[in-house]
Parts: sequence; structure tokens; C-alpha cells
Amino acid sequence: MAASASSFTANSFSQPINSTRSIDNNNKKTLLGNQLKDSSFFLGSAKKLYMKKPFSSQNSKSRSIGVYAVSEVAKNKKLKTDSPLSNLLITKDEGLELYEDMVLGRAFEDMCAQMYYRGKMFGFVHLYNGQEAVSTGFIKLLKKEDSVVSTYRDHVHALSKGVPARQVMSELFGKTTGCCRGQGGSMHMFSKEHNVLGGFAFIGEGIPVATGAAFTSKYRREVMKEADCDHVTMAFFGDGTCNNGQFFECLNMAALWKLPIIFVVENNLWAIGMSHLRSTSDPEIWKKGPAFGMPGVHVDGMDVLKVREVAKEAVARARRGDGPTLVECETYRFRGHSLADPDELRDPAEKNHYAARDPISALKKYMFENNLASEAELKAIDKKIDELVEEAVEFADESPHPVRSQLLENVFADPKGFGIGPDGRYRCEDPKFTEGTAHV
Repeated sequence: MAASASSFTANSFSQPINSTRSIDNNNKKTLLGNQLKDSSFFLGSAKKLYMKKPFSSQNSKSRSIGVYAVSEVAKNKKLKTDSPLSNLLITKDEGLELYEDMVLGRAFEDMCAQMYYRGKMFGFVHLYNGQEAVSTGFIKLLKKEDSVVSTYRDHVHALSKGVPARQVMSELFGKTTGCCRGQGGSMHMFSKEHNVLGGFAFIGEGIPVATGAAFTSKYRREVMKEADCDHVTMAFFGDGTCNNGQFFECLNMAALWKLPIIFVVENNLWAIGMSHLRSTSDPEIWKKGPAFGMPGVHVDGMDVLKVREVAKEAVARARRGDGPTLVECETYRFRGHSLADPDELRDPAEKNHYAARDPISALKKYMFENNLASEAELKAIDKKIDELVEEAVEFADESPHPVRSQLLENVFADPKGFGIGPDGRYRCEDPKFTEGTAHV
């Protein structure tokens, strides 16, 4: 029994839910081999999942809706008419928008790798290659007023939300023209204008911020009586975060208060060098949603169209005031954890298996097969994006570095506090301020 692509029903399932995570027998070694056979039914499982009816205490108020879970929401739509166009998941314009956003993310990250190895970027830089279907599938459905909270792998989330590529690249270069004036760097993209509420370096720390943003939307609508405030928040995080306390606390709070938030798990199967299957007692993260009374959904994170179908309903639920949704997107990163990671721990066969499922190639194939775009149209987009990324690099390279007086800005709440000298000037403007540390 499975839910349709159009809606998450509120029924609690007493019938078995057939897992759709299937792999070819020849590829069993691809997905962590022995772990799959011996310790988990997470991937490639034919095991049936049985969902019991929601637990209800005689001493507690009954739920207005049932608790439910689905293992895959994005099923093939049933044919309703004889017209092939009416059965497509996207229009031509939507397909071109999705393709352009995914290509932008990929090209931008590839350029980041070049610039990092040329010494233009410093610190840790975590790239998003391979996971583009998740960012594009979710964020391109949002309005400008909606909020996004990211992780240290945040460049592409910012791009999908509309932050200009030149601002993101300048931030990576540590320049004043960056979206954080060069003070955030790779892991801390922020844009008030586009409601990107930050990338967060420590796992889990962005989830409470996202929960607070969702509470703000609900408060404005219900307490401040702003009837048009239907803003939603998306919190992106990885599989490694889902064993953290903040994750569970915020799921509980969001469900309790029916906050307009979507928790998006980008499960790329690896938390740095730790396999998800070795670190989690029950690796099916989506099942944690129903434990708190919210929908839990698993979707193929390498297919932007399936991601988008799930995202549509999750966003609609949040805007209607029906509360949060937990979505587990099973995806894969094509590079190491960061550009400092030699990526020697993952099985080459596993990497090749997912490389063959490249989400950009899959979307391109769908568009060709359904006559949504010609090869010339997609090549024109590729050329446009290449030029845009090249321009972003030139802009960032030519932009100025922050002045020394900016060093202590936005650090202390008191403008006359520790960072200000008796003369009212920033202490860092004193040449003696950095004596003895100039060599660092």
C-alpha cells in the first residue's frame, strides 16, 4: 500500500508497505555490500514494513489526524487522458528552469574546486556535486519570502534561492562584495534579501534556527493577524545530523505547534567517513517523522522530478497550516566530504553506481524523451551558465578585501564594548593591535 503523488493522506497504515528500494543483484556490492545483507534492509530491500495504528493513551487527547508513514510518495502518475502532454510531471518552461538551476549548481561547484586548488579560497570547502536534485526540487518551489536554512554544504542552496552567483563566489573569495561581506566564507552563506538564514558549520545547529523561523511565520499569522503570512521554512541537513538531540527536539516542537516547516534530510549515505548504516540503529530516517505525529517520506534524491512531487505536497501542507513534514532524500555526493578529503573510504563500485544515476543526465533524458527541449536549447543553457560562472570568478577576483576596521564588526552587541578604544575608534585600527601576530 502506498500513497499517491498528489497528497499525503492522513490514514494510518495497517497493511504492509512494500519498500521500493531495489537494486540489481549484480550491484549488491555497490551499496555497502555485506552491511546491507547482514545488518540492514535500508537499501535494496524487499522486506515489508508494517505500520501499527498510532499509539493513543486514555489519559491524552486523541489526535485529530492519524500518524502515518510512506516509503515512497512519488509514484508514476496514472494516465487520465489520451494526451501525452497532460501526463507529464513538468511543463517545458518548468523543465528548462530545473535544468538551468541544476547545471548552475554543478558548474559553480566545479569552478570552486579549481579556485580552491589555485589558492583563491581558504579553509574547508564542501561541494554539492551529485545532490543537485534535492536543492532544485525543493527550493525552486519557494517564494522569496520563504526561508531556507542550510549546512556547511550551502553554496548551491543559496544559488537556488536566488543569491547571485557573483555574491556567493565573492564570499568564498573572502571579498567585501560577498553576501556576508567576506566574513562568512564557504560554510556561512547568509542573505537577508533572499531569506537564506545561514549555512551552519556544526551539524544540527541550523535546525533550531529554522524551527524559530517557522514559529515566526505562525506567530505573525495567528497572533499578529497577518492573514497573508503563509511563509514556510525549509531546513536542510544530512544523515549524520539525525542522531543528534537537536533534531529530535525540533521535530517534537514543530509537530506540537504545527509549524510551517519542511525538514529535508539529504542522506548521502556518509557522515564524513562514517557509513550511515554503521552509525544508525534504524537507518530509515523517514520513519522518525511518524514518531512525532508528522508525515515521514522517503524519495529518490537522484531524481529531481520525484523530489519535486514530494516537495509540492510538503510545501502545500505547510502553507495550509497542516504542520511539518520530514522528507528523507536518498542521494549521493560525487566528491569527498570536502576538498581536503582524498575520498579513499568509499568503495569505487559504489561511487560508479551513483555516478551512473547523475540527476542532471536523468532530467535531460526525460526532457528529450518527452519532447520538452531540444539539444540546442540545453546547450544554450550550458553556455549561458559557463559564462555566468566565469563572470562570477572575475568579479570576485577583482573585488577588494575587507578593510581591517571590519574585523570586529558584528561580533559584539555593544558598539562601545570590547572592540572600541577610548577614542571611539576600533582597536583593530591601532597598528599595535596585531603586533606579534602578523606572521600568522
